Amino acid sequence: MDIKEQISHMVDKITKDNTLRAQFQKEPIKAVEQVLGVDLPDELVEKIIQGVKSKISVDKLSSAADALKKLF
Repeated sequence: MDIKEQISHMVDKITKDNTLRAQFQKEPIKAVEQVLGVDLPDELVEKIIQGVKSKISVDKLSSAADALKKLF
């Protein structure tokens, strides 16, 4: 399983689905397993969760920086 590919897949799904986003915030393990359709070892799921959280944070920062650039 390619973790980077799974992280990208999760980020894509979470950013497009408000219900899934809410579930990921409350129960990230269940959300990841639901999207992937498999029960994974906790350590693998934790890596995916951390990667998704990091990617979403970076995307938000990038969007904020782009908005600030438009002001100047």
